[in-house]
Amino acid sequence: MRITKEKKQENHDRIVAIASEMFRERGFDGVGVADLMEGAGLTHGGFYNHFASKEALIAEASAKGLSETLVRYAGYDLGEMIDAYVSRAHRDARGQGCTAAALSGEAARLPDETRSVFGEGIEGLVGALESNLAANQPASANARAQAISILAQAVGAIVLSRACPDASALADEILDTCRADCRAAVTNGHQKQ
Repeated sequence: MRITKEKKQENHDRIVAIASEMFRERGFDGVGVADLMEGAGLTHGGFYNHFASKEALIAEASAKGLSETLVRYAGYDLGEMIDAYVSRAHRDARGQGCTAAALSGEAARLPDETRSVFGEGIEGLVGALESNLAANQPASANARAQAISILAQAVGAIVLSRACPDASALADEILDTCRADCRAAVTNGHQKQ
């Protein structure tokens, strides 16, 4: 039975969305094609009608997840963005959280094609932070450097906090310390005008 182009695209989009969430939750190696297709309500054999390889899906699902992070924080001011990102809610929502925090360590070991997807997504995150900083600190010449520093600290805070047992005091202390540090970097930037 043949399916319409629209249905095929709908299935493709569903696979990418489910893969994006499952990869963030379990890692690239923690998700098999059979599990993924079952989660999408499709047969294992249909995978290759949509993707040349699992690597191709990894790249597309990662791009989707990184894009979702940009959209999620688009309406926030910088302080709200820091508070929402460097939070226990974000840390605990592994499958819905930032792809950079969930998978950058794994992406570093993947082929350049996939790493390029991460590079573009991270550049987008830096750009969003830089724009927010520049809008709030027009005289600041170091908005890009500040944006990179804040993003690196925020992502690192989520990664380290997730590495600790959820109920540990250290997991929360990492978030609290880094959130305060990121906010202080923004405040200090305002004072340098």
